[in-house]
Amino acid sequence: MSRWRELPAELHPDVRQLIVRLRKLKDRGELSTRQLAAKTGYSVRSWHRYLNGGSLPPREAVEAVARIGADDPTRLLVLHEIAAERWAEGRMLTVDALEGPPVTSAHAPTGQQPYGRYARALVTAGGVALVLSVSAALLLATQLADARSELADNRARTVAAAPATVSETMVPVIYTCRPEKRDGRWYAGLSRTTEAILAYTYVGPEVAEAQCLLRRAGISPGDIDGVFGPKTQRAVQRIQTRDGLVVDGVIGPHTWQALREASPK
Repeated sequence: MSRWRELPAELHPDVRQLIVRLRKLKDRGELSTRQLAAKTGYSVRSWHRYLNGGSLPPREAVEAVARIGADDPTRLLVLHEIAAERWAEGRMLTVDALEGPPVTSAHAPTGQQPYGRYARALVTAGGVALVLSVSAALLLATQLADARSELADNRARTVAAAPATVSETMVPVIYTCRPEKRDGRWYAGLSRTTEAILAYTYVGPEVAEAQCLLRRAGISPGDIDGVFGPKTQRAVQRIQTRDGLVVDGVIGPHTWQALREASPK
């Protein structure tokens, strides 16, 4: 079990409850932070912040953890919704504290009052603009850091998995689809899995199996090369939308069921 860092004391109890629940799901699945990142599509650095109270995880990340941990997503998403409200309230209180109380001048001469009000309005507007500028700069810096981290993680995973999809001569593998229906489900002859979690940048015969089933369902994933790239991700999102599933571009048990039982449209 992970030895967790103590959460910040200023966290609202509702936010703390969500984070503690996510930590328990991670421990129950005996997942490292890197494995959690690989299965959810969010970077290792992002999960360090989410699980240590540095930032609030997005709804999609919470839903992915519930799916991986075989937990009730409805209950976990309710906790996230409450935590999001408390998190937003905390940010508003921080902005109010930075702005400070309004400037007043009870002894200003009567003839100068309009000018005083105008000056105070300018000062207040300047303070708000400064706070918004700092917030925007911090947000941009965070997003850039996330993007760099996710790019590095994706490159590392792609390099590690390359032998499974690239031959010695560096020619991509092209798989052959052999669709066959058994017990009411379709198989393409490359994998019989119904549980494997596949996400962007994954490679291997399981990905090729999903690509074959997507093509059979009338949705083109591009080449049947076993590489979970942008075209395959868009095709997965299309069948998820068509079948009323969570549209996250990740293949899990529910999406496998849709692929294996889909009819061409």
